[in-house]
Amino acid sequence: MPPEKLHWAHLYEEVVTSGLCTGCSACVVACPYDVLGYDDDGRYKPFHVEATGGATDCTHGVKGCTLCTRACPRFRDWEPEIEQHLFGRPRTADEVEGIAADVVLARATDPELHEAGQDGGLVSALLVWALENDVIDAALVSALEGDGTSWKAVPAVARTRAEVLATAGSRYTYSANPLAYPEAIAGGAERIALVGMGCQASAPGVMAARKAGKVARRFALSIGLLCSKTFDDAIFDELFQARYGLERADIAKMNIKGVFQVWTHGGEYHEIPLKEAHAWTREGCLSCPDFAAEHADISTGGIGAFNDWTLTLVRTERGREVFAAMQEAGAVEVRPAGDDPGAVALLRRLSRVSRKRWPATAVPIPGRLPETQPA
Repeated sequence: MPPEKLHWAHLYEEVVTSGLCTGCSACVVACPYDVLGYDDDGRYKPFHVEATGGATDCTHGVKGCTLCTRACPRFRDWEPEIEQHLFGRPRTADEVEGIAADVVLARATDPELHEAGQDGGLVSALLVWALENDVIDAALVSALEGDGTSWKAVPAVARTRAEVLATAGSRYTYSANPLAYPEAIAGGAERIALVGMGCQASAPGVMAARKAGKVARRFALSIGLLCSKTFDDAIFDELFQARYGLERADIAKMNIKGVFQVWTHGGEYHEIPLKEAHAWTREGCLSCPDFAAEHADISTGGIGAFNDWTLTLVRTERGREVFAAMQEAGAVEVRPAGDDPGAVALLRRLSRVSRKRWPATAVPIPGRLPETQPA
């Protein structure tokens, strides 16, 4: 008998409806028949159109198409496959934050990128340098819908310095950035960077490991964002506005440093305890084991004592090439991670907490922490 062809029916049962689906949208992007859609109105999950198999099955899958399962960074033995492909081995239990060649603090040297970006503007600097030095043609990022006053995060394409600046900064609601892939391709991009949380940053690696066609080959750089969780868009109305009187249109900037930090256009500053936000955590984050964006080329996060430096994990050979070239060009300023030992300790602690989220009923993952191991 030929090997089982794993397709949407398997993905739907094992990931989409089991609690493992993060809503990354990789399956939607990889589908060559456009029969997968995406619900970003509070569900953040893919769905199958009724015309070709209904919600639970796919006529193309029955005929042999397996691209959706090959693209999913939570399907079956996803983690050992990605890590074997990227690093030649799976991570160990000691590498709780994933495999990394270098861990440093970094920030943009360009004053405009430093000011516009989050925590020193490193991600903005990475994208601008890669665009201006013929490394990528476009980047898949998040933007704010419309004039930005709704604070609804949406997928977007950045092709220029101006577009990187326009989309700089953090949003803590979810944007399935891979969904901007068709727009990038329509604009002629062949080498694409993806900026996203760990769930999204794993997609290029698993697509490449499972040979998921042209989509896999076009991803040239994966930049991961350290992430414990993201929140449903309803948090703006039901928490920020209802309890604190903060209207969406009045918010100028947000950050998380142990609390939700909110700055308004009027110059006011507010702190909201994170425990008050837990009720708006997306379902897709509850079982996610990857705080540290372990399968990105370069992982970044604004944790620790310094508000204008980014904790940076350079992971893959591709990441090392790009980061070293940026340093040589003077595009980034770097200091040892040991200058902020609290950031490194927090990285490991939050990574360990996330590792424990992975359900015991799901496929085993490398380095899964035994229940008896102390946190």
